[in-house]
Amino acid sequence: MLGQLRKQFPNDPEVLYLAAHAYSDLSGRAAGELAQKAPLSMQARRMSAEAFEMQGKWDEATKEYQAILAQDPKQPGIHLLIARIMFSRPDAGVGWEEQAKQELRQEIQIDPGNALAEFLLGEIAKKSLDWDQATAHFSRAASLDATFGEAFMEWGFSLVSEQEYEKAILPLQTAVRLQPGNPAAHYNLGIALSRTGRKSEAEKEFAIQKGINAAIDARKNTRPEDLKPQ
Repeated sequence: MLGQLRKQFPNDPEVLYLAAHAYSDLSGRAAGELAQKAPLSMQARRMSAEAFEMQGKWDEATKEYQAILAQDPKQPGIHLLIARIMFSRPDAGVGWEEQAKQELRQEIQIDPGNALAEFLLGEIAKKSLDWDQATAHFSRAASLDATFGEAFMEWGFSLVSEQEYEKAILPLQTAVRLQPGNPAAHYNLGIALSRTGRKSEAEKEFAIQKGINAAIDARKNTRPEDLKPQ
């Protein structure tokens, strides 16, 4: 019945509301059955870990992910999730970057094509201003996923930080194509173009960046009552 309604009224808010509740109920029921019938399975542990993450219970989530690796040390994606927790938690502590790097390197050993693991390694290198390593990791992430706009942006930013302006232009041009609404991508492209003598192109990028920032500021300053029809 619900499937027929969605076909007949694909954009109706009431139908979409009913579908959301129905799917949510089905999801909750399936999760409950999984936890009851196979509580020690990797799937149940992963679901439990994700629930702990949503609650900000970082240690409990980490233990569940580690339990999965104890069952299957080569399970793809789990080392990455442990590293992601270290990025997310506000109390990660001193030296968390080295621990995260170890997890991410293990992830890449299991899954050499994991673009996000490479990207996060780039973020750690960027944090310590190690631009050579940052460039290497961001460029690998971009080569693994040609739609990863943020990787292209950070690759170009790292090259700009190394004053490799000519090399930065191509990845930044790709970044603005993939993320046209990213002001940082336009700004860094403008810097790279300006420093290589392409002033008029640079000014266009700076103008786009300013326009995007102005639109963002306008949205922030818009009150809910301003959106009501007059």
